[in-house]
Amino acid sequence: MFVGVVTVLLFFSTASTVAQPDLLQTQLDTGSVRASNVSSCPGYRLQQLQQTSTGLHARLTLAGPECNLFGADIHDLSIDVTYETKTRLHVKISDTANKQYTIPKSVVSLPDPPKASFKQASDLVFNYQPTPFAFWITRRSHPWGAPLFDTRISSLPRTPIAAANGTIALDGFPLVFEDQYLQLTSALPLGANIYGLGEVVSSSGFRRDVDQTVQTMWARDIASPVDENIYGSHPIYLEHRFDQNSQTSSSHGVFLFNAAGSDILLLTPPKAKSSLIQYRLLGGILDFYFLSGPTPMNVVEQYGELVGFPTWQPIWGFGFHLCRWGYHDVHETKAQVENMRAANIPLEVMWNDIDMYHAVRDFTTDPVTFPESDMKAFMSELSANHQRYIPIVDAAVAKQVNSTDFYDPYTSGAEKKVFITNPDGSEYIGQVWPGYTVFPDWFVNNTQQWWTDALRNWSQVGVDFSGIWLDMNEASSFCDGSCGTSADLSNTSVPFILPGAPGNPVTDYPECYNAALFGPSGNITVNGTFTCQPATSSLSKRGMGAGKQSGVNLNTPPYAIHNGNGRLSEHALATNATHVDGEVELDVHNLWGLMEEKTTHLALLDILPGKRPFLISRSTFASAGKWTGHWLGDNFSLWSYLRYSIQGVLQFQLFQIPFVGADTCGFRLTDGNFHFYFWPTIDGNTDEELCNRWMQLAAFTPFYRNHNIKGAIPQEPYRWDSVANATRTAIAARYSLLPYWYSLFADSSTRGTPPVRALFFEFPNQPELFSVDRQFLIGRDILVTPVLEPNVTRVTGVFPGRGSVIWRDWYTHDVINPSKANGTLSLSAPLGHINVHIRDHSAILLHAQPAYTTTETRQGPFSLLVSLDAQARASGHAYLDDGESYPPGPSRTLAFQSEPGVVKITGNGSFHVDQKLAQITVLGLWAKPHGVSLNGKTVTGWQYLQAQQKLVVGNLAGDLNGALTLQYW
Repeated sequence: MFVGVVTVLLFFSTASTVAQPDLLQTQLDTGSVRASNVSSCPGYRLQQLQQTSTGLHARLTLAGPECNLFGADIHDLSIDVTYETKTRLHVKISDTANKQYTIPKSVVSLPDPPKASFKQASDLVFNYQPTPFAFWITRRSHPWGAPLFDTRISSLPRTPIAAANGTIALDGFPLVFEDQYLQLTSALPLGANIYGLGEVVSSSGFRRDVDQTVQTMWARDIASPVDENIYGSHPIYLEHRFDQNSQTSSSHGVFLFNAAGSDILLLTPPKAKSSLIQYRLLGGILDFYFLSGPTPMNVVEQYGELVGFPTWQPIWGFGFHLCRWGYHDVHETKAQVENMRAANIPLEVMWNDIDMYHAVRDFTTDPVTFPESDMKAFMSELSANHQRYIPIVDAAVAKQVNSTDFYDPYTSGAEKKVFITNPDGSEYIGQVWPGYTVFPDWFVNNTQQWWTDALRNWSQVGVDFSGIWLDMNEASSFCDGSCGTSADLSNTSVPFILPGAPGNPVTDYPECYNAALFGPSGNITVNGTFTCQPATSSLSKRGMGAGKQSGVNLNTPPYAIHNGNGRLSEHALATNATHVDGEVELDVHNLWGLMEEKTTHLALLDILPGKRPFLISRSTFASAGKWTGHWLGDNFSLWSYLRYSIQGVLQFQLFQIPFVGADTCGFRLTDGNFHFYFWPTIDGNTDEELCNRWMQLAAFTPFYRNHNIKGAIPQEPYRWDSVANATRTAIAARYSLLPYWYSLFADSSTRGTPPVRALFFEFPNQPELFSVDRQFLIGRDILVTPVLEPNVTRVTGVFPGRGSVIWRDWYTHDVINPSKANGTLSLSAPLGHINVHIRDHSAILLHAQPAYTTTETRQGPFSLLVSLDAQARASGHAYLDDGESYPPGPSRTLAFQSEPGVVKITGNGSFHVDQKLAQITVLGLWAKPHGVSLNGKTVTGWQYLQAQQKLVVGNLAGDLNGALTLQYW
């Protein structure tokens, strides 16, 4: 959840278009900003080149007088180039003295250097010029093509470039490498197709705006503003290039392995013949990995090979989850479970927010509202009904108030010295929900055991959790600095009014709903009148032991990145907060959430042995998908955020954190213009129409949870009949598709293949798809076209393939006929209906009888849906196992192959499939068969529907532990 202290942002905006005279600036202690000029910086010259079997090594020395722009120039650098695989090239530029912060292998473990040589086999080629040093990356397979990455000044726009009409001034592009500022610039094709560089809610969509974007990397607790830094940092981008001459495309990826606060600029100077990307970093080294693709899917998979593939998800995680901040007690929580069942709306997992805590303290339950005995009974009831429970864990741990206060997570942690300190070694004391708090130091060896013990003790006193929800882990603090030092620790209030409390009513609603006319229900109609009214718009090494490094400004780094909160310590830990080995928060801030996720994942493996850890977390960094899933944070009950949720899901597929979803129906509401970090009257409610459409859309995203803010009107899906009906239909489709979802995530955990895909991922040679993010694909075969605007009953969909692909309606199996000119089609979309289409040449294993829970659904039979292409062919696969063992135990992989007149099912693996295959449906048969057989035995229970060219063969009882062959003639 979003919180904040009362601070007005007087400077900085990270909006996509930034109207400032010059972005190259420094922040003084007073908070003022001054401009600086890089044109005096000399760059570097390459010397002492040594070729190696895997690449090269050389020295870089400063090529002229120091410029000392934002710190001290580092005279001696090393460059190491390693051809790590055929598709991955590593270019590392570091200080020879090795004093700059580098990410420890204990935090992010990247592959070891190769033993074999890929120098000649790699499709990527490193090129360089010695003075001034610059490098560029080309493809061996396309040697005359434009470089993929090019730092030569001759390739970049001519400077100086004056600021005009809100553009960004640029005075030069030298390589700058200082102790507190690094800068590197690469040319991009004019108007390049860039994806990634997050986390961000981008006004330009999944495809980033390369005209003038400032992407700031500084983890920040903020309720999802547009074009500003938010919870996570992922300095990876995918570029997709289309060759007009050959009408073909290729993709590549660029990953900067650096956790420092930074600005990454995507710019196109006026009248320039190229665009550019510029990195501006507060520290660390320039540690680049280049991924050759050449398809978008290849790039994502290659990034997974580098940072690690996503964790295996338990199959129950794909069920529907319900939560809100504001369930007062265990009885109100339990009532939601009962009400959902009474409404026959499937509920898999019940969650609680901080309401459950005693004194808002982690690892506790309130003895009055969530007593231990009632919690144990509630947990037992959920388990008996094949349902599960997930509680919240906030990042900060309450500081013990006085000698009579007993709170073991704090006292045991203090004894083990597991908390972050001030530079003088005293406890760093911030302020979060329970009042004054301390923060775990994940670098301390004892922290893992202490954290595991705290979670285990909690589970043993009634909170029988199946997974954990990690929140506020940027890490967030409501005050600036160690504000609890010498403070009155008994003051446990927070410095703002909570939503729904007196003085801060929740009064706003989504676009087009007028509560002044129609009251607080959020209904679509009141007294027969539609409540959606026309709107104004259409619908020592620093951090490795040398936190005391002299001459370094930890609190106000000379270069001011465009942190949306202003100073880096606002609403966060102070940048001079110190970790056990001397790491300072300035260097490791962006790693805090990742390290908590890894620690919690390992703790759950200890507490729930043999079970897959289920985690949902807010702040993430590269490799976090190995440990956790993600929700898109505190979004708003607005139609625009329904749209933004799609680009958010697509972003995290690229980041290798594929298990992701938004707070369905919206968490809160804002006027869109506030810049105050407290709780003014900006919180709001969803309404029936928005919630209806969102419950449908979210059913086709990996993580499916309805989450609501304290004080807002209730938004559980049973609250409105239309929402209840839409939800039942959407969940039935979702649970039918569970084998398909599960197989996609098995592919993700073994190969890094993204389960959810932008349309151009599957159709990379169609430029008209490069910016489409109002639709998406689940895997290769399922196209989702949601309604994203109020008060409409039709939606226009793009159907890729340019006529070469047959798309069929998920519900009716009818073939659709999009426009031959542009592949679009206007689709009927009455309230309660989301358009879903099946691609041809697909064979999808389904659950034939969706039930109330995933457990009950999986106990029923399977069916197979085959959608033939124009040559009467199709293929697919499915991965089956017990759905929860870790590491994954026995499994069975089924392969489906359809040729004219035959559907073959083969399998391998030792997992025994108890459920039978009850039905096979084949779409695309132009004529009614004369007969059907299964494994040579005549089948009589079949029917043919001419309108859909559909053969339905039922009552099969096919054994999926052996081969099956369906023939028709």
